[in-house]
Order: sequence, then C-alpha cells, then structure tokens
Amino acid sequence: MSANAVIKLSPLEKSFGTNAVLRDINLEVSKGEVISVIGSSGSGKSTLLQHLNGLLKPSDGKIFLDGKNIHDSKSTLYDARFRVGLCFQYPEYQLFEETVYKDIAFGPTNMGLSKAEIDERVRNAAKYVGIPNEMLEKSPFDLSGGEKRRVAIAGVISMEPEILILDDSASALDYATDAALRAAIGNLPGDMTVVIVSQRTASIQQADQILVLDDGQLVGSGVHDELLERCPVYREIHESQYEGGAQA
Repeated sequence: MSANAVIKLSPLEKSFGTNAVLRDINLEVSKGEVISVIGSSGSGKSTLLQHLNGLLKPSDGKIFLDGKNIHDSKSTLYDARFRVGLCFQYPEYQLFEETVYKDIAFGPTNMGLSKAEIDERVRNAAKYVGIPNEMLEKSPFDLSGGEKRRVAIAGVISMEPEILILDDSASALDYATDAALRAAIGNLPGDMTVVIVSQRTASIQQADQILVLDDGQLVGSGVHDELLERCPVYREIHESQYEGGAQA
C-alpha cells in the first residue's frame, strides 16, 4: 500500500448467492484525488461504492482505510461510516426536513455539535455546492431536481467526511445542470477525496483517475485520453454517447 493511499481494496470479491457481482478488484485511491467510475448498467458500479463505507461486506478480500481494515471491529466500521460520506443515486429521496437548512443540518446535529458549529457547517456546505442563503429557508420539496441534488450533497458534505462518494448523483439531469454540479464539486476542499459514478464520459474527463468496470471486473484505469486509446470498453461507451452528434 503506497504511503499516499487513503483507500485500498485487496482484492475485492462480492457475490449475492451464486451471482458474482464483483471479481478481483484491486484498487488504491490517494488522498485528494477525484476518481470517476464508469461502466454499463449492471457492471457493479454501485455495489463497489457501497463497500467503501462498509454498507456492504465483501465476500472475499479486504477494504483498508488509512491502512486499517474497516471490518476489523465495530469501532473501525463506525469510524469508516463517519469518514466516508455516501450520496446515493437519487439523493433527492434522502430529503425529508421542513427546510433546506434543517436537511443540511441533520448530520451535524446527530453528531452532537454545538449550534454555532452546526450553523458554520451548514453555510460552508451550502456555499461549496452553490446554494444561496435565501434558499436555506425554502422547503426542499419546492426545488428543482438539480437543486435537490445540491441539497442532498451538501447534507453529506456538512458532516465533513474525508472521502465523498457520489453514486451517479447527476443521473437524469440536463447537461447544463450536470455541468453546474461538476463545477460545485470542483469547489470542494482540496484535501477531500471524491469518488463519482457517472454515466457520461463528458462528465468525467477532468478526473485524476477513471475506473472502467465491465461485468464486475476492473478492465481499465487512467485518464480520458489514455482510456480512449487502450480500453475498448471505455471507447465503446464514449462513442455510443456521441452517435448522431449527441453530446454525452
């Protein structure tokens, strides 16, 4: 494990019954990196991400967070849940409070922080994802789809995780809103590690590392131009999104 690695999978296997969903996944993620994960539907992307904060336990292999196996004990698993924040594929389903402010404040409140600390975290998280102050007192259910996603992401950021995982949080968004969300992610603290699942190669071209999954296996890793040249699965995904001139 390299000295800079914050996450290491060695080698990860996951099966549900007789169905092997992930096979022989070896992976290291360095602190502060923006990692993107792409693959066709059913390739294992969401299953992989749900292992990173211990929501799922591997059938075989280990998950290390700063060199510690997160499944060693209840305390290491509890630690991982706070240090690794996960925003699900449809984050708007995570919203339930009366106001945007209360939704973003939910996590810090459960952490037992003071009102002053909670307020600071709410406003900082809102600023990172481009939520204006006047929106904080609105009902989250009155917002657009893109705004709801920002609120849900801010709710995770307000807990100040070291690692932020976004499971296709731009799914079903128009390209302008998707671009705005990507810009918001670019404003996050520089030492925060971000892992993003995306369906669109246009959304991940600036990532420090792109991981390509196919049928539960890691078939490619690198930056966009490298993968276009040497990873047929990535090239096929990319080209399919530009057929007929449509931008992905």
